[in-house]
Amino acid sequence: MEDAKLDAMRRDKVRRVLIYRLGSLGDMLVALPALHLAARAFPNAERRMLTNFPVNAKAPAAAAVLDHTGLVDGYFRYETGTRSPKDLLRLAWTILRWRPQVLVYLGSSRGVKAALRDERFFRLCGIRRIVGVPLTEGMQRNFYGRPTGGRDGAMGDGHLEPEAARLARNIGELGGIGEFDDPARLEDPASWDLHLTAEERAAADRAIGEVDLGSEAITACVGTKVQSKDWGRDNWRALLAAMARELPGRPLLLVGAPEESEASEFAAEGWRANGGGAVVNLCGVLKPRESAAAIARTSLFVGHDSGPMHLAAAVGTPCVAIFAARNIPRQWFPFGQQHRVVYHRVECWGCGLETCIEQQKKCLMSITVDEVMEKVREVLGTGC
Repeated sequence: MEDAKLDAMRRDKVRRVLIYRLGSLGDMLVALPALHLAARAFPNAERRMLTNFPVNAKAPAAAAVLDHTGLVDGYFRYETGTRSPKDLLRLAWTILRWRPQVLVYLGSSRGVKAALRDERFFRLCGIRRIVGVPLTEGMQRNFYGRPTGGRDGAMGDGHLEPEAARLARNIGELGGIGEFDDPARLEDPASWDLHLTAEERAAADRAIGEVDLGSEAITACVGTKVQSKDWGRDNWRALLAAMARELPGRPLLLVGAPEESEASEFAAEGWRANGGGAVVNLCGVLKPRESAAAIARTSLFVGHDSGPMHLAAAVGTPCVAIFAARNIPRQWFPFGQQHRVVYHRVECWGCGLETCIEQQKKCLMSITVDEVMEKVREVLGTGC
């Protein structure tokens, strides 16, 4: 059983599945198709996730996305960066006592050595069937099985793979008959379904208040805690001013964390001063899933590489996203053909930096308002 694929009959008999996934809001959102695949593969199992918890928090970051989806039934706490043998043994014992029969590994790419170390740990936890551990370079890398042309990109970005696709590919053996090419059904909106509740939609409605969003409202997310992703308040203000001039009277929702409220208000002054409609600042007002319900009521999301961007993509709202080149193209782009991304590939692309001093964020700061407006027009079909 250890090396053989689990057929449908044996999957039905599996009662406990451990899912390994760390990360923040965006990391959980891009894993949705893989999580739906795991749920289909093990319909009768209790599925718990080993994931990171914020310091002193009672619930993990994953819960902000996965609550009410039915994809995960509970969580095991993992303290990011844990290296203490005592703490690791305590965690292993906790998992061992639960007696999971299968591990679905949805970890990020940290190298083959790290993956081997993780596999040994989960074997120590008594798990016999392990699916998805990236033990080869091909499973680690975001490409569709062929060379991408190296750093010069000679073969183009079409061979580069979104993270959602890499995760799904690595657990593709869980797919059903006839699903070899797309076991996670990545193009199916149901694979991204957050199963928003009536209560969450009502919370969004209360926060929006009496503003009539109609069918043409726009969502913007301008703040970020990561320096290398920050396009700058002045750029955002200029963009919202340009959008208001071309799209007068439309309502604007602002989403983000509480600490992003002031920067969002600064940017929104450009909207207000140039004929834009009512502005509703929801930064810090709603929980992530409630924010998703609000974003779902709008016709366009404009923002940077962020959790709210992935929320917008999950609920089917077209995105215009502004990306630094810190990651490879497509890896973290919003999934779907309806979205547009502005990404400048410079010689240092793929650096992974969270703070860029030497190059002064030239990949990001070279993006112009006119470029972004062109993408806005493409999505909305408003012409030039």
